[in-house]
Amino acid sequence: MSENRPRSTQTVQIDNDRVHVSESRFPPGATTGWHRHDHDYVVVPLTTARLRVVTATGEAFNELVTGQAYFRTAGVEHEVINDNPFDVVFVETEVK
Repeated sequence: MSENRPRSTQTVQIDNDRVHVSESRFPPGATTGWHRHDHDYVVVPLTTARLRVVTATGEAFNELVTGQAYFRTAGVEHEVINDNPFDVVFVETEVK
């Protein structure tokens, strides 16, 4: 999936012994590349958008609404892709 796509950028805001907080910014067409979270995490979208999520078992779409947080558990290998014609931004907090 991620060949020839720009990469999203992550800017660390907090990293201590309890949490890792980062801002993720996706220009149009950008991907995270394949990755897995080692900790449970909460995402707070700063942009309302639809992101494509690819896993080993298929594709799904996440509907993001500005300010509406959602929770995910650790362990699922996945790739997130911005198919929107605009930047998508969210803040992610991993609970260590």
